[in-house]
Amino acid sequence: MVLAACREAAREHGIWVHLGSLAVLVEDGKVANRGLLIDRTGKIQARYDKIHLFDVDLPTGESWRESAVYRAGEKAVVVNGTPVGKLGLTICYDLRFPLLFARIAEADADVIAVPAAFTVPTGKAHWHTLLRARAIEAGLFVVAAAQVGHHEDGRNTFGHSLVIDPWGEVLLDMGEEPGVGFAEIALTRISEVRSRIPALNHRRPIADVVRQ
Repeated sequence: MVLAACREAAREHGIWVHLGSLAVLVEDGKVANRGLLIDRTGKIQARYDKIHLFDVDLPTGESWRESAVYRAGEKAVVVNGTPVGKLGLTICYDLRFPLLFARIAEADADVIAVPAAFTVPTGKAHWHTLLRARAIEAGLFVVAAAQVGHHEDGRNTFGHSLVIDPWGEVLLDMGEEPGVGFAEIALTRISEVRSRIPALNHRRPIADVVRQ
């Protein structure tokens, strides 16, 4: 069992493990795309169910219906007391929804995790741009672990696991090969950037759109 193996690995090596996502059966017969955060003792410290589901019909004839199998999550999650500070959890397609990242930022997170499996075409077009934009908008670090290579279902995933700072600077890009990477994260960078561009403090609610 994947979860049991990850918990044992965390315990054996004394490290925290973010298990990007597992398909977990839920009450209504569907499954949740669930991310889990495991501490160095092997204990599950947090769970997050992916909120945004990918339903689309493509010009190529491909059709994807996550909602046919998966149940969407309902709540953003921020975990206190991790080795990287306060950690916000997201999964893959969530990246395209800046409001979720804004809510995580407002909840005083330091880092947002974005485990993902972007295909090669969407990855080339959007991966770096969206991740840098989310880091800049939230004024936070973004750590995005990404699948890479050819998969049994025929997909080719883009890779390029990234670590991005609150200014949008790419601190680590793992490219298109599997591997393990490390990046230095200085949380003081968050206040430095936000003091220069305090956009979070300037947000105002927009009650309505006027159509003219």
